[in-house]
Amino acid sequence: MTIRILPPTLINRIAAGEVIERPASVVKELVENAIDASATRIDITLEQAGKNLIVVQDNGRGMTADELELCVQRHATSKLPSDDLLDIQFLGFRGEALPSIGSVSRLTISSRIKDSENGWNLRVEGGEFGHTEPATLAQGTRIEVRDLFYATPARLKFLKSDRTEVAQALDIVSRLAMAHPDIAFSLVSEGKTLLATSAAQGDLLDTRLARLRDTMSREFADNALALDKERDGARLTGFAALPTYNRGTSAEQYLFVNNRPVRDRLLLGSVKAAYQDVLAHNRHPVVALFLDIPPAEVDVNVHPAKAEVRFRDSNSMRGLIIGAIKHALSEAGFRASSSVATDALQSFAIGHHPSQPAMPQSYAYAASSRPSGMSYPAPRMAEAAMRQYEPLQYESLAAIGMLTADMVPPMARAMDAVHDAGPDYTLYPLGAARCQLHKTYIVAETMDGLVIVDQHAAHERLVHEGMKAQLAQQGIARQKLLIPEVVTLDEAQTESLLARQHELLEFGLVVESFGADTVIVRETPAMLGEIDVKTLIKELADNLREFGETLVLRERIESLSGTMACHGSVRAGRALSIAEMNALLRQMEQTPLSGQCNHGRPTYIELKRKDVEKLFGRRG
Repeated sequence: MTIRILPPTLINRIAAGEVIERPASVVKELVENAIDASATRIDITLEQAGKNLIVVQDNGRGMTADELELCVQRHATSKLPSDDLLDIQFLGFRGEALPSIGSVSRLTISSRIKDSENGWNLRVEGGEFGHTEPATLAQGTRIEVRDLFYATPARLKFLKSDRTEVAQALDIVSRLAMAHPDIAFSLVSEGKTLLATSAAQGDLLDTRLARLRDTMSREFADNALALDKERDGARLTGFAALPTYNRGTSAEQYLFVNNRPVRDRLLLGSVKAAYQDVLAHNRHPVVALFLDIPPAEVDVNVHPAKAEVRFRDSNSMRGLIIGAIKHALSEAGFRASSSVATDALQSFAIGHHPSQPAMPQSYAYAASSRPSGMSYPAPRMAEAAMRQYEPLQYESLAAIGMLTADMVPPMARAMDAVHDAGPDYTLYPLGAARCQLHKTYIVAETMDGLVIVDQHAAHERLVHEGMKAQLAQQGIARQKLLIPEVVTLDEAQTESLLARQHELLEFGLVVESFGADTVIVRETPAMLGEIDVKTLIKELADNLREFGETLVLRERIESLSGTMACHGSVRAGRALSIAEMNALLRQMEQTPLSGQCNHGRPTYIELKRKDVEKLFGRRG
């Protein structure tokens, strides 16, 4: 067969097959161009899900007539001032979008720069270029894409329903809007406004939270924990939802690298690792994370649609994400999400309220871990008196390190003795215990409402946190195998596993090389007991390949720790005294993550007094 050079029109259509998959792909490329042009307002209009018409108009810098003719040429771009592909400062830099779009549609570009007497207009149909003509418009650029894929009609057969295609475009615009709260966005389809945001100014976290409230939901904003951490020149900001605010899929995990929306396995794996101690394996957290990193430290040119990235130091980025999220969850203390109400209580304000005061300093497990808000009145309680009502199951709690010997008080006192001690427990976040329902639920009175606590779920978390603290202090005990286990893997799996030997050792697993494609396991974590070592090692290797994380080992240890905590905690069906109930509430206030059990379910529900009054018709 004869080798030949393909004609430019065919080359552009091939490129379009890589870049332009559907109408949403066109929207993405054009909106990114508008962002790169320093626009402060971007308006998108769709007709028939973008198949008939896509219009993207911005108020950015605009283009001259000469630039207009260049912008539709293949590999022409203004976004690489040098030839350094490691110094990419813009979203769109390949110079393929406009010629690719023009090769499969009827494309019209109108643009005007500041202080110019007039703008310029250029048409491209099926890859055939017209000539620039004068045009009347304000500063900025307006791009119309009509009859998408008319030049390649077979592509239309692979599109989904109009509803699905519009949803894809909305997702693209929403993600870009999340990353750029300083830009106003609007998206209109068939005359209906699907998204409308205003440009925001002010503190970065505040403006991002306001934008996330517009693009995700107010509910997410009310249950989000702020993140702002730096490590090795990288900065992570954004918001991570409380564990009790979770989803059945990972669709609501929004990840950005230098304001570029990505779906990166390393980042997704890091989020999973950060939450694996507080969520069931089939539940997924909701996050919006923004990673800012020097361009030279990340390669964004590894995917045609730039949806994936590659980091120079992936371990550092993983550690930054996991550490920031875990720290935020710990600082949230006993706070649970405001979305834990049942259908019967959907009109009530459930869980933590933004105006909820902080707990007294003497009860805070750490000063930095208290929920934000007003201060409580100083507790009328001496240190000795406080010890009298410290947590229940004192002997078991002391044994796992949650209490020191001098904190172990006599067991429950009479109810009147509790009141004689002086503290008004209604002033505390989780209130004063008043009764127990069905030997399972504690009902407590707060200053402005009531709290219902699942005693088993709550105490399970308390015991679990104590066991984790013990593991952190003393390390994980190892048990030697009488006969070391030899496990055969492929060479890549073996190499990745041995590269993490030191980390595996911290988890009580001793793995050594036993050939190019074989490892030998000499010791395993004692708390796991008898296990199938080969299965564990192969699952670990799979995790390292997919996420770069030793999730299986973490999950098994955490799972066993959680199981032991479950068996060692107060069971449902056990009667508790008032003193024991108050002790449990106070310990919850001191313990991080006590707002949810080990599987991410809430341990308590709070009802405000006004909501109870509304139920009885006392309030409109």
